[in-house]
Amino acid sequence: MQNKISKNLSLFIISIFFIGFVYLTAKAIEISNKTQIGVKDGIYTNKVSSSEEIAKKAYELTQNCEDELCKVQAILDYVTHIPYQINHFKAHSPQRTIQNNFGDCDDKSNLLISMLHALGKEAYFVLVPKHIFVIMPIEDARLNQTQGLWLDTKKYYVLESTAKGSRVGYPLSYKLDEIEAIIEPFSNEKISYKNIAYKR
Repeated sequence: MQNKISKNLSLFIISIFFIGFVYLTAKAIEISNKTQIGVKDGIYTNKVSSSEEIAKKAYELTQNCEDELCKVQAILDYVTHIPYQINHFKAHSPQRTIQNNFGDCDDKSNLLISMLHALGKEAYFVLVPKHIFVIMPIEDARLNQTQGLWLDTKKYYVLESTAKGSRVGYPLSYKLDEIEAIIEPFSNEKISYKNIAYKR
């Protein structure tokens, strides 16, 4: 009788451990799916942040701005002046990029889009071969003659985090068919669109 109880207890404990293992594995896959996306060159790892530190920095950089274009350009100036250096490992967090004072396109784009998000701005990652940049819509007459990336009927301007001193509406240096994915940064989901064009 004692042996039967011990055996049943052992099976129960093993079952609990197995269920726990399956649950933790499923959660790890879910987290991975929210931060990683496969592209032709491999896997892009999303490292966006909504931390207080990043929000504070974004507000500090834009405190003297009175319009959206000024705010976006102030943040872009800050990010582009962080020295470019290839990171051979996984993307750094925005906080780490600031601490290191260097980063590659992944690191700098994650920092840029995190600060824009802190200000409530709509912005997306664009993945092309061996590179990533940011796009966002801005309503400002000063940009009317600047070319942008049109997704269906909405115009987005290119923000290039790796070009020091670059302006909002940086020229697109890739062909449209080289765009592998446009990603919503915090859900890490691909944006769907029917038509894409690059024009004024």
